[in-house]
Amino acid sequence: MSAQKLASGVAGKMSSYNPTSAESKTSIHSKVPEEDMEAANTDDIDENDESGQNILLNIISQLRPGSDLSRITLPTFILEKKSMLERVTNQLQFPSILLDAHAEKDQLQRFMKVIKWYMAGWHIAPKAVKKPLNPILGEYFTAYWDLPNKQQAFYIAEQTSHHPPESAYFYMIPESNIRVDGVVIPKSKFLGNSSAAMMEGKTVLTFLDIIDLKTNKPEKYTLTQPNMYARGILFGKMRFELGDHMIIKSSHYEADIDFKTKGFISGTYDAIHGTVKDDKGNECYDITGKWNDVMYYKDLRSKSAKKEVLFDTHNDHPLRPKVRPLSEQGQYESRKLWKKVTDALAVRDHKVATDEKFQIEDSQRQLAKKRVEDGVEWYPKLFRKVGPGHDLDYYIYKHVPTGNNYEDQIRSILEIAPIIPGQQFTEKFAIPAYEKHEIQQKELSGAN
Repeated sequence: MSAQKLASGVAGKMSSYNPTSAESKTSIHSKVPEEDMEAANTDDIDENDESGQNILLNIISQLRPGSDLSRITLPTFILEKKSMLERVTNQLQFPSILLDAHAEKDQLQRFMKVIKWYMAGWHIAPKAVKKPLNPILGEYFTAYWDLPNKQQAFYIAEQTSHHPPESAYFYMIPESNIRVDGVVIPKSKFLGNSSAAMMEGKTVLTFLDIIDLKTNKPEKYTLTQPNMYARGILFGKMRFELGDHMIIKSSHYEADIDFKTKGFISGTYDAIHGTVKDDKGNECYDITGKWNDVMYYKDLRSKSAKKEVLFDTHNDHPLRPKVRPLSEQGQYESRKLWKKVTDALAVRDHKVATDEKFQIEDSQRQLAKKRVEDGVEWYPKLFRKVGPGHDLDYYIYKHVPTGNNYEDQIRSILEIAPIIPGQQFTEKFAIPAYEKHEIQQKELSGAN
């Protein structure tokens, strides 16, 4: 049975559940297809004119360099029509490169193709300086891809913390034994005429069917994220830059890629320079170019080697994720949650966008206040917190079986949350992730 047919079958068999008020279904507010959500391309319009800069100046004049911006409400004209939970999927829109890396037999070349895959998605961003919507506590987002090889990929993300903000995500291509886990932890700072998002999160890529002879475990890669800068927020032209170092590691190789920011006098925008070394410190490859243009690599082991293209952002086309219709989504799913805000941003109605955004955020403040008064602690529904000794602090709660039983893997993923059209919420959805994990562990122990 194909993955797609199995997914459809599971969707039809899942029991119906009327979610709680936090997940109740509401009517669609617009007849515009979700696929055309960004048709107006307002994310590419730089609206920070003189009046906009006056608004920013009024907000930021109260801050000192180095101040935390996470609790500051920024004007809606600098917001992208997308939540951070969905924006993470920008990094996952080149599955063909990832599949090619998994199929590569040579260990070093496989590492280079992992670099190519991870570097490929950073250029997917608004042309104007825009930041994604900050997810609210408990917000979640699911998506799937129909891949060119007839397989499917699945994605689940949830906002696991609000102060400080942290997003956890899970991605898997079951039939190719590829799994990605990660967290995004942006820490915003005011730097004078710039603001920065210092990205402290990490991505973990695992090829489940390739055993690393050094660790005797599935081959694993850890990947950090470059920091993000918005320049010219008080004066001059606003511009987005990626900066600082990205580290990609396996047990055999390490890449240190420097995203260079332009200096006041010299330098250029968007340049990168990196080196790939083996576990003995020997240099293998040099990486250069621009992260939003063409990137190159050169074999440092050969004096006659010439620079070759690693990835050309102009020739490769991203594969966008597919998302269930709004009519099937819960109230806390990203696109439904922010629908009135993104609709207003699409027509550049910033008064409505600001009002709708305030209502969502004020509701969250009231819920947080009530939890404190009642002495109730909040827990994620989809991701569980783990202790020290792990690469990440949050993982998807569900045990997804390994091996070649892809039907069981897909079934396990689809039981976590509705992902494909036709799926319905189950009663288990509202149970905290840590409780569902404990129940599952007891079931697995009993089965053994």
